[in-house]
Amino acid sequence: MVSPIGLFDSGVGGLTVLREVRGLLPEVDLVYLADQAWAPYGERTLTTLRTRATAIAQWFVHQGVSLVVVACNTASGAALHELRALFPAVTFVGMEPAVKPAAETSTTGVVGVLATSGTLNASLYADVVERHADGVVIIERPGVGLVDLVEAGDLDSTVPLLRKYLEPMLAAGADRIVLGCTHYPFLINHIAELVPADVVIVDPAPAVARQVATMAPDAMGSGATLLMTTGSLDTFTEQLARLGLLGPGTQVGATDLAQNASDLP
Repeated sequence: MVSPIGLFDSGVGGLTVLREVRGLLPEVDLVYLADQAWAPYGERTLTTLRTRATAIAQWFVHQGVSLVVVACNTASGAALHELRALFPAVTFVGMEPAVKPAAETSTTGVVGVLATSGTLNASLYADVVERHADGVVIIERPGVGLVDLVEAGDLDSTVPLLRKYLEPMLAAGADRIVLGCTHYPFLINHIAELVPADVVIVDPAPAVARQVATMAPDAMGSGATLLMTTGSLDTFTEQLARLGLLGPGTQVGATDLAQNASDLP
C-alpha cells in the first residue's frame, strides 16, 4: 500500500503548494493539515514552532504518511533540520524563498522578497541569500497583514498593503518579486496589476511540487484529498469555499491535535 503525501501550514496558504502537487501527481492521496489553532506562525517563537512541527510530524506518521511537505516558509526555516533529525524514516520537503532563480535571471540585479518577518529573520533564508545572491541587491519587505486577509478570504483588501510593500522594490529597480510565503500566490493576480509587465513574480510552489514528484515517482492511490484543520471546521470549510478549493473527491475534517493556543508563548 502506497502511503499518502502529507502537507501542512498554519492555515490555507500551503494549499497553493498542494494545488501544484495535485497537478503533477493526480493519482496520489494527499493529506493536508491547516494548523489554524496555532496560526499565524509568524507570531510564534522559534521554540514553539519547533514543538508544534514535531507534534504535526508525529500526527502524520500516525496517518501512515512517509513524505511530508512543510508547506510554510516560516515553519521550514524554524524546524526543517530538527524534523529530519527526529524522524529519519520520513522524507521532509521544505520551502525556501526562491531567491536563487530570481537572482540568476534578474537583468537589473535587483530582487524584491516579500515574506513574513519569521521567514526573513530565519537562518535558512539568510543562508539562501548568502549562497545565491552574491552581487544582487535584495529588497526585503515583511508582508504584515497579508496572511490574515488571505485567511479571511478578503483578497481585494490586500491591494493597499501590497502597493505599500511593492513600491520600494520597484523604485529600487527590482525586476523579480519573490513570494516568500505560501499564502501569497493567492494574491498573484493582484500583484500583477501593481507591477510593470516585465517584472516577473516568482512562486516557489511549482518547483517544490516537482521535487515532491521526483521523490515519489511511483506514488499511486485513489487521488483522494483530505483537508484537516486544528481550528473551527465550519470556518475552514467556508474559507475553502471562498477560495475555490473544494473540488471533487475532497474531504474536509477537524482534528483535536491542537492544544490551548492561548497558553503558547
